[in-house]
Amino acid sequence: MAIAFQTRPALVAYVTCGDPDLTTTRNVILAAFDAGAEIIELGVPFSDPVADGRVIQRASDRALGRGTTLKKVLELAADIRRRSQAGLIIFSYLNPILQMGFRRFAQAAAQAGVDGALVTDLPVEEADDYLHEMRMRRLSTIFLAAPTSTDQRLEKIAQSANGFVYAVSRTGVTGAQERLLDDARQLVIRLRRFSRLPIAVGFGISTPAQFVGVGEFAEAAVVGSAIVETIEQNPGREPEAVREFINRLFLARPPSSAKMV
Repeated sequence: MAIAFQTRPALVAYVTCGDPDLTTTRNVILAAFDAGAEIIELGVPFSDPVADGRVIQRASDRALGRGTTLKKVLELAADIRRRSQAGLIIFSYLNPILQMGFRRFAQAAAQAGVDGALVTDLPVEEADDYLHEMRMRRLSTIFLAAPTSTDQRLEKIAQSANGFVYAVSRTGVTGAQERLLDDARQLVIRLRRFSRLPIAVGFGISTPAQFVGVGEFAEAAVVGSAIVETIEQNPGREPEAVREFINRLFLARPPSSAKMV
C-alpha cells in the first residue's frame, strides 16, 4: 500500500524522541505537522547509532539520559495519534525491537496507531519474520536503498517495501552534505525500474535548495539532522524554531508544486 503524499516534495521530518524530553518532542511534532510536514519519523534513541552523524548521536545521548525507550516512544505515538491523523513512522535500530520481539512490537505499533516502521540496520534479506508480523497488522515496512545497492538488492527492497522507499542520497552517516542531488537522482532512476511506490530521499537534506531539488525527481524529502540541530540550538522554543525552519523550506517551493494534481 503506497502512501499518498499530498505535496511535492512532501516533507518527511525526523525527530529524536526524548530530546530534550518527551513533552517537548510531542509539541515539536505537532508544530511540524501544523507547518506542513506530512510524515514524522519517530527516532528511537540508541546507544550505538552507527548510521547517524554527530548531531543525532548527541540527541540520542540526551534522550537516553532522560530514560527514553522504545516503549515510551510508542506511548508518545499513541498520544500524538489522538491529536493528529498525519503520518507517523517508527525509526529505530534493530536492537530495541529485537528486545521487545517482532510480534510484540508490531502489536504495540498497531495499537499506538503508527503507520509503519523503518528499521535502519535490518537487512531486507533477513526480514521475513519482521515482515510477516508487520503485514499481518497492515503496517508499512520501509527499507533503505543506497547508491551502492546492486540492482538485485534494489529489486528485493522494492518487493518487500510498502508505504514508500527511502533512498539514501549518499553513503556514509546522516548529516548535511553538499552536492548530493546527482547521486540521489541516479539512485531514484534505478529504483523506478523496480517499484511504483513513492520515493523519499534522505541523508543530508538540510537547505531549502536541496529540499526543492529533491522534488524534481522524487516525491518526498527526508530532513533529519537539520531539524534535530534546530531543536538543539533553540532551548525553550523548540516547537517555534522547528516551525520556522519548515516554513523556510516550503517558501522555496514553487507555487505550482505546493499541491500535487
